[in-house]
Amino acid sequence: MSLRMFVPCLLLGSFVLCAQVRAASLEENVTTYLKEHTQGESSGIAVLLARDGKILFQHGFGTADLEHKVPVSAATKFRIGSVTKQFTAAAMLKLAEENKLNLTDPLAKYFPKIPHAQEIQLHQLLTHVSGIHSYTDNPGFLQAVTKRIEPAELIHSLEDDPPDFEPGKGFHYNNSAYFLAGEIVAQVAGKSFGAYLEEVFFQPLGMKHTGIYENAAPPSECAKGYSFNDGKLEPALEWDMSWAGGAGALYSTVEDLFLWSEALHGGKVLRPESYQAQITPVQLPEGVDGMHYGYGLVIAELAGLPTIGHGGGLNGWSSDLLCVPAQRTVAVVLTNALPPKPDVAAAILNQKMVKELLADEIKKIPAPVIDTSVDPKTYAPLVGRYDYKTAVLTVTVEKDRIFAQLTGQEKFEIFPKATREFFWKVTDAKVKFLTNEKGGITAAEHTQGGTTFKAPRLADTPEITLTNAEMDAVLGEYEYSPKMILTVTRKETQLFAKMTSQPEAPIFAKSATEYAWRIVPASVEFIKNSEGKVTKAIHHQGGQTIEAPKIK
Repeated sequence: MSLRMFVPCLLLGSFVLCAQVRAASLEENVTTYLKEHTQGESSGIAVLLARDGKILFQHGFGTADLEHKVPVSAATKFRIGSVTKQFTAAAMLKLAEENKLNLTDPLAKYFPKIPHAQEIQLHQLLTHVSGIHSYTDNPGFLQAVTKRIEPAELIHSLEDDPPDFEPGKGFHYNNSAYFLAGEIVAQVAGKSFGAYLEEVFFQPLGMKHTGIYENAAPPSECAKGYSFNDGKLEPALEWDMSWAGGAGALYSTVEDLFLWSEALHGGKVLRPESYQAQITPVQLPEGVDGMHYGYGLVIAELAGLPTIGHGGGLNGWSSDLLCVPAQRTVAVVLTNALPPKPDVAAAILNQKMVKELLADEIKKIPAPVIDTSVDPKTYAPLVGRYDYKTAVLTVTVEKDRIFAQLTGQEKFEIFPKATREFFWKVTDAKVKFLTNEKGGITAAEHTQGGTTFKAPRLADTPEITLTNAEMDAVLGEYEYSPKMILTVTRKETQLFAKMTSQPEAPIFAKSATEYAWRIVPASVEFIKNSEGKVTKAIHHQGGQTIEAPKIK
């Protein structure tokens, strides 16, 4: 429901190339794998891998336009979603270099009616700590996003949204903040956001195939967006990109994004001090979960190598731009499907290509050391279930070994690096178990892919146990709008809800007819008629209510 970058690596996962092509070159590996996964009626993927300023390969696979059978090439244009944010941040830094604005200026200087505008500083817009409520989190957003909106109208709507927290006191990925940042760039520059980017970045860097996506006049050779639902592809919900602005309105190609990455990280875009500010993660208050986020960039590690990058995701589109600065490596993956087909998520593909390319360097990095002094008897208090919002992490102990299993995935052993601190060998992730003042385990703190979050320990027994009949009574389809259907399904004892063109997510019982999401602060109540049959759902989110009749 947002421009937020899609981060499947937060759920423990891996991407494995076919064993029979292991001995072949990386390019052959990638080509073989992606040809296999884009056979027949398939959406498309464009990939690029570069090192030391030279493109090693760039290819397109699958289909850009299923109706007209247009194949994807390396020159195909894709909407890039939140990869846009680094351009927005760089534009604001550029204006600051020219003394046309100051990152410590209050937001009130530009938009005084936004809640807390006097206390919010511009740099807080770029690091997701402003507390402004993100408009893409509102329950009615997807019903409205297909129609054009003027920037002033969208900004006016933000004035009525209560803030999520006081400025600087929390972290929440925020598209409202970046939309405002894009409009501030336009105000200060005296021209549209897109015109400023074209003049200051795109033209000087030779980025001839990048710009603001206009639905009324889409660029030539641009893919169409699809969603993979229930085993088939269908046209994705068509966003009018006037809603995205500085948060995610750009389109581009793999080569243009390579040019941008080389210039940005090669010192050709910003002064050294500005660039350093852009790649320095925001300092969050103690106890606040969040990403290792600079200005429009995520600072992370991949197999022990420092990385800088960002992903993008909106209905029909998924993208990932990754830089490994010390090894001068750039990887780009652009796709025209979200949700995607299995095994072709943009971020996972990018990470796998980089790991394959830099395998020799990665081998030189000391592996995490297992602390053999940790007594396996200390594992027992850690056993339990931890709330990962989109899933539950179950920790078990078997014969002095400790295991962790995320809902829907395999069980993997985790290894101690210290008392109550563990790491996975199968993926770049670690977990620390937190205690209260009495020494009781209260949460698991998970770190992976540039993000750290706390997962509270769940009660040893489910809060509410429902019968199969009670759960089955609410299964079905509920019409939020003609193009937005909520489908409720059951897998054993767990209910899942899936909105059209979005991944399914678990919902948890508050009663036989009331359920809540954990991934977002939302709940749904199922209403029965006099005969005891469910006839509609009432959705509550962000102070808004939506009634959705049951249609199936």
